[in-house]
Amino acid sequence: MQTMFITLHMTNALQVVLLGFIGGVLSGFIGSGGAFFMTPGMMNLGVPGVVAVGSNITHKFGKAMMGSKMHGEMGHVDKKMGMFLICTSFAGIRLAVWINSMLFKGGGGDGHGAGGGAASNLYISLVFVSILSVVALSMLKDALGSGGGKSGDGDGGPSRKMVEFFGRLNLPPMIYFPVADVKVSLWVLMVVGLATGYLAGTIGVGGFIGVPAMIYVFGLPTAVAAGTELYLAMFMGGFGAINYVLEGFVDIRLTMLMYLGSLLGIYIGAYGTKVVKEVVIRIVTGIIIMLCVLSRGIAIPVYLRQLHMIAYNPSWDAYFKIGSKGLLFASGITGTLVILVNVIRAYRQRNQVRQSLNATGGQRNSDAAKEPAVTV
Repeated sequence: MQTMFITLHMTNALQVVLLGFIGGVLSGFIGSGGAFFMTPGMMNLGVPGVVAVGSNITHKFGKAMMGSKMHGEMGHVDKKMGMFLICTSFAGIRLAVWINSMLFKGGGGDGHGAGGGAASNLYISLVFVSILSVVALSMLKDALGSGGGKSGDGDGGPSRKMVEFFGRLNLPPMIYFPVADVKVSLWVLMVVGLATGYLAGTIGVGGFIGVPAMIYVFGLPTAVAAGTELYLAMFMGGFGAINYVLEGFVDIRLTMLMYLGSLLGIYIGAYGTKVVKEVVIRIVTGIIIMLCVLSRGIAIPVYLRQLHMIAYNPSWDAYFKIGSKGLLFASGITGTLVILVNVIRAYRQRNQVRQSLNATGGQRNSDAAKEPAVTV
């Protein structure tokens, strides 16, 4: 138990709250869960990767429930599609939990020792680096080459090449979804649900597969894709939490501390989407994700040495850990500051406009009061 759950004191507890706040700001800003920052952040604090994922997916459940409710009220949730995706996403989550658990318990240690922790940490880090590096590079390529946010089709919307490709394949049975107003093959739905669940159960981030698939493969509007993914994430978070709790890999203290920061941060990030240009959002997001990937990559040699796959002086571990942690927090804090500066600037401009309108209105009322009354 001592190797699974870190000792909390004021310093690292505040760091967990900060992780939650930054993750919340990024979550509200880009429409993702922010786990791409919080999972490696907890691992840098000494939390075993499997516990970081389990605690994070439990934290994700509450946030997704709130976000899903808000999107549902705006009509941006296709519950029918969500229910189809849930079926195979549960299988993906269960597979991910099983792999993580087996690696932790049988990675050369006694089930809770350094060997087991290193094996699962290495596996989670490799999946994290391989998947999110592709996501970050794709986002940066799209943002920097979009000419201000226009797609390759020249109409400013997402490319429909993959939608048209799968439409021509016409793999029966085809299912119609009324809210999204699209027809999708059941087989394609099953694959996307499985991949989304597996990624969510492995590193705590499923939306980076689910949302792009809904937009570029299914042809959903962006708002409906985001709302439906949050609806799906609510169930995936609950199911993932149950699975990781039953394995004993959820530290509820970390989950509660993250909530302290994320519930405030998510509103700030959401407001930032209203005042920051879309192309800037994508560039900032891509850079932050890439820096998080580099941060996780720096930590990989430590796990390789612990598993005796490479050899170097163990004293170097401290430098790898400091470099990984420093780069992660530097990227998150810098990105959050960029968002906060834009939010504060927009808030002040709005207040100035409001004061100007109030002053103009007051002057008009004063002038009207000075006009002589006309008697008939």
